[in-house]
Amino acid sequence: MSISLNKPRYSAALLFVFSALIAGAFAQTPTPTSTPAKIVVVEKTPMPASARTLESLQTEIRGRLFRPELNRGQIGIKIVTLNSGKVVFEQNSEKYFMPASNMKNFTVAAALEKLTPDYRFVTSVYSAAMPDAAGTVKGDIRIYGRGDVSISTAFNLVEGPVTPATGGDSNGVYFRGLDRLVDKIAAAGVKRIEGSIVTDDSYFKGSPIPESWEWDDLQWYYGAEVSALSLNDNAVDLTIKPGPVGYGCSVNIAPFNAVYRIRNTCTTTAAGSVRTLKIEKLLGQNVLEITGTLPSGNAGFSGPVAVSRPAELFAALLKQRLEQRGVVVTGQYRVKPATTISTDPVEIAKLESPPLSLIAAKTMKPSQNMYTETLLWTMGEESRKLILLAPGAAMPDSASLGKTEVKNFLTRIGVAEDGVIQYDGSGLSRHNLITPSAVVQLYVYMSKQSKFAQAWRDSLTIGGVDGTLANRFRGTLAQGNIRGKTGTIDQVSALSGYMTTAGGEQLVVSFVVNGVPVTRTRTGLIDDIVLMLAKFNGKIE
Repeated sequence: MSISLNKPRYSAALLFVFSALIAGAFAQTPTPTSTPAKIVVVEKTPMPASARTLESLQTEIRGRLFRPELNRGQIGIKIVTLNSGKVVFEQNSEKYFMPASNMKNFTVAAALEKLTPDYRFVTSVYSAAMPDAAGTVKGDIRIYGRGDVSISTAFNLVEGPVTPATGGDSNGVYFRGLDRLVDKIAAAGVKRIEGSIVTDDSYFKGSPIPESWEWDDLQWYYGAEVSALSLNDNAVDLTIKPGPVGYGCSVNIAPFNAVYRIRNTCTTTAAGSVRTLKIEKLLGQNVLEITGTLPSGNAGFSGPVAVSRPAELFAALLKQRLEQRGVVVTGQYRVKPATTISTDPVEIAKLESPPLSLIAAKTMKPSQNMYTETLLWTMGEESRKLILLAPGAAMPDSASLGKTEVKNFLTRIGVAEDGVIQYDGSGLSRHNLITPSAVVQLYVYMSKQSKFAQAWRDSLTIGGVDGTLANRFRGTLAQGNIRGKTGTIDQVSALSGYMTTAGGEQLVVSFVVNGVPVTRTRTGLIDDIVLMLAKFNGKIE
């Protein structure tokens, strides 16, 4: 039903006559002979946007949570001010959630506290004696690793294209980390090794696959196993492209090596046909089976796949690089069995990693699983030095000792004893459980009380700038503002960190979304609330 308002109505003609009479009257008024008064124009100052209230912000957040696509999921949120800890908003903050890579927060923070940002991993080269005057080592040389993840392309890439000066060919980039060790061996005067290259990864104890990881994750780089002698993130780059129609697909592994084997029955079909390519790495083996078909002109596949027993690949490629440097190796390469006793007490060379502060950033920003597990296991081995086992007592594995170190750290900083249930260091396990409150407690401590607050902040990914947040929040008030840690796994998204509101107040935030199947729906919710906070110009405290 429409409502009519009775207003005076005037015809256009009547208005015109009335206006003319007024204009004529003013035209006949005598002009004053005195100096006309100066006209002062007052410029209006733009009114500032009215400041929001905390209540209106909370209402806006609640409204966003009521969207129907979120109804069947579980959402955990805690937002507090960094200064006083005042709660801005919370929902299910004491409930358990699967954290995905938000579990890395606890592992990396504990590693910085326990090991310190200046900690360096050492890889030692042992032999029975130093090289003689001719540079000859009589017998094997043994490479003893202690978990240095920096022997990797992630730490040794250079800007610009690969040239002879930066590695020689397209494979050269894969050897830059390993060549640092070759340099150390050559600098020790080694010119000839009358024996074999033996790699020793016995420093860590326990299965190289963290407990409760799922088998279908293990063939990809993010499911790479842990080793005391890791190389290039314990992965190789696989490229598959179609060939001529009716012929096999082209398959390449980089770096090329004798350890990985390829079984390729993939064939190239006519353009426009159905793609049925299948890639399968046999469990626990460096064997790839490539089957199915690729249509002509198809983009194919390019990506990293995991390496089993990376110490074997380390040995094979180290021997190759030593020989290319001109060092003669009369023997072969092999991995030392964990049960054998070493009889080569002389350290002829050693390689030190960059400081843990850099490794922490290379872990957190891209969310590197294997690095995180290595940090967890390293904490375990460092703590083992202080443990006195009773005769006959079972030796705990590295991961178990590491998780105990994380637990002790969290207890010390006030996280509820049952606030974190940890199965691995990285969050790839679907059995991990955390509460948003536990994450916030950690972030508050690391900012306000930790001696290593700067190293911690420097490790975090920055919205719209780098790491896993590089493509989120660009062109918004959250760009360069929110910094923290993401988490993504099937049906799980998380984001925790620090940010500042438009009103200048610093916040600690933790968002964890479980049971929502569409990734964009989960991250969209998180990003919308982050932007609400970034735009908030009111006062909280």
